[in-house]
Amino acid sequence: MIDAVAVRDAPAGQADASFAEITARRRGRIRRYLFQHPRAMDAVVVASYLLLVIPTAAESVRDGVWPVAVLLAAAAAALSFRRSHPVPVVVVVTLLEVGVTLLHPWGSNVSAGLWFALYAVAVVRSRRFALATLAAATAPLLFLYLQLAVGPLDGRLPDMGVSTPENFQLITSIAAAVSITLSNVIATGIGVSVRQRREHEHEIAAWAARAAQLGSVTERNRIAREMHDIVAHSLTVMVSLSDGAAVVVKKDPARAAEVLGELSRTGRTALADMRRVLGVLRDDSAPGQAPREPLAAGDNLGKLLEGFRAAGLPLHYTHTGPSLPDDAAFQLTVYRIVQESLTNVLRYGRSLGRVDVAVVREGSTVTIDVVDDGRGSVDSGGPAAATAARDTAGSVGSGRGLAGMLERARIYAGTVEAGRSGDRGWRVHAVLHWYGDNESMGT
Repeated sequence: MIDAVAVRDAPAGQADASFAEITARRRGRIRRYLFQHPRAMDAVVVASYLLLVIPTAAESVRDGVWPVAVLLAAAAAALSFRRSHPVPVVVVVTLLEVGVTLLHPWGSNVSAGLWFALYAVAVVRSRRFALATLAAATAPLLFLYLQLAVGPLDGRLPDMGVSTPENFQLITSIAAAVSITLSNVIATGIGVSVRQRREHEHEIAAWAARAAQLGSVTERNRIAREMHDIVAHSLTVMVSLSDGAAVVVKKDPARAAEVLGELSRTGRTALADMRRVLGVLRDDSAPGQAPREPLAAGDNLGKLLEGFRAAGLPLHYTHTGPSLPDDAAFQLTVYRIVQESLTNVLRYGRSLGRVDVAVVREGSTVTIDVVDDGRGSVDSGGPAAATAARDTAGSVGSGRGLAGMLERARIYAGTVEAGRSGDRGWRVHAVLHWYGDNESMGT
């Protein structure tokens, strides 16, 4: 039987899509609509710019300076291309703003077009490039207002009908220069912030995709390990049972019937376990078709041993110390280690006189020993590397079983050693550590 699956096999594309959905929900309905319809956003930007410069256009028309309104309209048209051509738009808007300033220097919302253009550049280009563009676009307007304050453009301040201080134009020019600089800096800063947030979202999406892919690989490895345990154990036991039934069917029909009954039970159990494993791969599996509850290994360990005895192993089992921790995953690990060890004995052992299985619990440590006195495991290919817990190059097995035992043991900070047991036989020694309760931790 198999333990429940904790991680579903989720493709990376699904994780990426899920993160995109979360990001879309965070934007809100209006922002989400504008994000999904960029042309609508361009129209909003152009309309916002026109609303800001309508007073300046109206004043220029009233004063007979028609080119100002034409230049403002051209700047609005240029902003509609800010998404596809951000840098050329900055250049065009800067030149148009300079022309407007020369013709109508004291209009409201001077450099409003640069706000949107600089923002567009900061969103798609690096921070250094955005700052350089900010300086290059702001410098001409600052130079013009410097000329308005102290240079040949002096005297252009409109008549307000009230007395003004002598240095009022100087103050006004400085205030306009500072206002232009600050507004351009703010627009660029907002663009840089948006770009960083989008990069962060992309990094998180990439991380989520990598995590989902890693989870998928891990889950597939886990399923492969479980399938190996089921198939290797069940088929080995079934072959041994069928061979035994063929031998005793004429001499002892009653005993043969018992062996065939055990063969049937083993096959049904293997089929149920395989359905349980494969069921986690189906999203449309009906409830009850592939149950996923964890294995109650403490209750089934005895049945496992009886199955091996029926298959012909001279098995002796001892348990020393308190019972195993009441944790299905930990009990499953013990179960699988014993199962794999005995399966290897049944497959490779020859001239077996005794097989000992010992489970010892001392505080937080659980030790598992499976020792046989046969010749097959050693003679078939030489000793396995004990610390590596895998078959040697010349052995019959693929090494997956012993490697799987080591992977399971590592979950509980454990080790697995496999190798010779004296002159004859084979020994598997596993040590697990359980820190799931205060008693086992010795506190």
